[in-house]
Order: sequence, then structure tokens, then C-alpha cells
Amino acid sequence: MRDIHHFIGGASAPGASGKWSDVFDPNTGLVQARVQLATVAEVDAAVANAAAAQPAWAATNPQRRARVMFDFKRLIERDMNNLAELLSSEHGKVIADSKGDIQRGLEVIEFACGIPHLLKGDYTGGAGPGIDVYSMRQPLGVVAGITPFNFPAMIPMWMFGMAIACGNAFILKPSERDPSVPVKLGELMMEAGLPAGILNVVHGDKVAVDAILDNPTVNAVSFVGSSDIAHYVYKRGVAAGKRVQAMGGAKNHGVVLPDADLDQVVADLAGAAFGSAGERCMALPVVVPVGDKTALALREKLLPAIAELRIGVSTDADAHYGPVVSAAHKARIEDYITMGVNEGAELVVDGRGFSLQGHEKGFFVGPTLFDHVKPSMQSYQEEIFGPVLQMVRADSFAQALALPSEHQYGNGVAIFTRNGEAAREFAAQVEVGMVGINVPIPVPVAYHSFGGWKRSAFGDTNQYGTDGVRFYTKVKTVTQRWPAAGTLADSSFIIPTMK
Repeated sequence: MRDIHHFIGGASAPGASGKWSDVFDPNTGLVQARVQLATVAEVDAAVANAAAAQPAWAATNPQRRARVMFDFKRLIERDMNNLAELLSSEHGKVIADSKGDIQRGLEVIEFACGIPHLLKGDYTGGAGPGIDVYSMRQPLGVVAGITPFNFPAMIPMWMFGMAIACGNAFILKPSERDPSVPVKLGELMMEAGLPAGILNVVHGDKVAVDAILDNPTVNAVSFVGSSDIAHYVYKRGVAAGKRVQAMGGAKNHGVVLPDADLDQVVADLAGAAFGSAGERCMALPVVVPVGDKTALALREKLLPAIAELRIGVSTDADAHYGPVVSAAHKARIEDYITMGVNEGAELVVDGRGFSLQGHEKGFFVGPTLFDHVKPSMQSYQEEIFGPVLQMVRADSFAQALALPSEHQYGNGVAIFTRNGEAAREFAAQVEVGMVGINVPIPVPVAYHSFGGWKRSAFGDTNQYGTDGVRFYTKVKTVTQRWPAAGTLADSSFIIPTMK
């Protein structure tokens, strides 16, 4: 049995709580490791370690901090295959998806390599007689990130890459379901030259989360997870005086207009709805064909495409997706499928009870398709987070536009059309944070930023990009004057007047 410890002060740090959580292999359903869960005292000790290391790192010039990021990028590329295999063994996603997980995080690291330019402030010479004004961005100190199971490489790198490049020390609390890759990222940052204590990985459950939110030395918290927990993290963190960005759940829609290329739509839906077993906040679990003719044609093309999907173990290079992360999550997805049936939706393809030969105890769920789903149904209103595609038919463009706009979540949306005017109108009017036009998963590139609306995000800034720099720094503005020796001060600088 493999034991997974905390990573504090640049080294493995066995905990003293005596509390452990099992880490499963989703392909077999068997326990493969156990991870320690931190106490409040252990979280506080990690924060204290970070606080002691941070001032020297903040005083390191941005160019040298960028060199660490360059070296970290090189090490990730060197170890890509091993990292992907480790990630897949705990999460269940196929190797190709795991490499994508790592690569998208690495793109944010590449952006962070430009931190010397990103941290440049503004300067105004001659703002008044002999007066210059300039601003500078300074790190917050100790900051933290609480990350979900579905992207154990990408989302931690979204957070700590920007935070550390800006001069902060970082406490990472990853998911206890797949904790090995986050620890490995900490080890690789040390190999890249990061000083000990600047990146610490602490495993835990709600006890550790609350300890981070309550610790007065932690100045900012970034979170990605379900909306209910995101709201909890936001409220508790803000109440403790912290800067908080908390990304929640999603129910992304794909609107299909009658002029869309349906073959391309089906190919996109096969990946966007079922890829990574649907365990993505940017998955596309709802398709909205406009008009019954479009719906019927789309359904006819979807059925053979779904039938051709291959579900396999993580190491199966030909598999389109693997198992879900846990037995509990498998049961939750299948409960939602049952709920949809009970609510009156038409179950066209049923993924319940799927079993992979030789891996009968694995956490596999087959692809599922519903038609005639209504907006009033609970199974539509809530996030399923599995390989389930729901078809909600719309009679008009206006009705199709209203569905994602009126939904409680506002993370991502896509429209499929050849009509530029319709696409432009849709993008301008839809009440959703990220929009794809003939792009099924519109995750912005690293030099933009990621963030949804409504219950998909709590806080005022998005993840990574220039928003990441803003979130992990504070602005200081300096107004300076250097009068000549022996010159009396102008009283207007002391008490402003209308002169």
C-alpha cells in the first residue's frame, strides 16, 4: 500500500493526524494508495512555513522568478508521459486526456514566464510641477488554492503558476481523490529552483479547507469545485477578510441552428459531451436544436456516433473515455439518469449498468442520451457531471438563446451555425461567461482568462491571464517630488487649493 504525504518546506512531510483517505484505481475499483488528511495545526504549520519563506522570494527580481517557471516547464515536458500515467491511474481519464490536462496547465506556466512584463506598472512624468506618479504591483504574501479532482494538474498550475510568479508563497489543497500529481508538481518546482516553502501541498477534507479559510496569514484563496461549496468558500473567506475567487458548477448548452454542419456538430458533441466521461465543467451536456427538423436530423446522426464510442481502461489508447472517479460518483450519475426517466424525458441511449469485461468492478458509465428534456426538470437544472447528453428542443432562435441565459449556471455555451449575424447576436446577448462559435468547449487560451457568470463563479476576477496577475497582487501608487535643495515647499502640496 502506497502512502501519500503532505509536501511542506520543500520535502515530503508525514502528518500526525492519523486520518487517511483511500485513493482508488477507477479502472479496477480497488484501493491503490492512501493519503493523509491534515489537522488544523498541520495546515497552520504549512502556512507559517510559507510565510517565513515568502519575503525573500518576493524580493527576488521577476526575471529570476521567470527562470524558475521556464525550468519547471522543461521538467514537465520531460516527465509528461510519467505524469499522465500517474494522473490516469488515480482519476480514470484516458492517457490522451491526462496529457491534455497537463498541457493546458503548462500553457498558463508559459504565460507566467512573461511575469517581468506583466508586473510592470504605470508611470506619469510631470503630473504636476515637479511631480511624478507611478504604480507598482506587489505580491499579497501567502495565498492558497483549493482544487477539484477532475483536473489535478491543470487547475493547480492555473493557480500556483501565476501566484508564485507574482512573488507569493502558495498553499495547495488538492482533491484527496487523486493527490499524487499535485505532490509531483511540488517536487518538480523544487527541482526547477523554487526555494523551499514557496509551494506547499497539504491534503485534507473540510477540516483543511476551513483551516485555510480561517487562517489570518492566508490573504487570498482560489477555489474550483461545485457551486454550493464555491459559495461556502466565498462567503467564509470574504468574512475572514480574504480576497476570494470561487469557480462553481456548470450546465453548458450547445445551440444548433438549422444551417449548422450536423456532421461537424455530432463529431464535436461526441468529444464535448462524453470525453473524459463528462467530468469537466466545460463539458457540453445539453444540446439545443432549433426546430423539430433539426432535432430529428441531429438525433439520427447522434445514435451511430454514440454507438461507436469505445469505453475502456485509462491505458487503452483506442478508448474515447475511461471510468469515472469513484463508485459514489458512478452511483450519482446513474441516479440522475433514473431521475430523468421518472421526470418524463425520453431515454434514447441508457448508460446504466455498463460493465467492461475483465474490469467489472471498475467505475464505468456508458454514454447516455435523453431527448425531449424540459427546462422544468430537475435533471436539466442540475449538473450531472457524467457522460450524459440531454436534448432540449427549441422552437426558435429566441427560445434557444433564453435557455442558457435563464439557467442558474453561466459557465460556457456554444452555438453551431454558418450564419455570422446570428452568431454575433447570440454572443452579444447570451448571459454566459464563455462563448464558443462553432467551438464546443470554449476554454480561453492562457493569455485571456477563464470565468463564468451567475452560480458558476463567485468573486470579481477570473482565473489566469492578466486577471490572475490582478488577483495575486495589490497595487501601490506613489506620488513623488524632489524639490531643489533650499527651496521652500509650495503650500498647495500640503493643503490643496483652487490656485
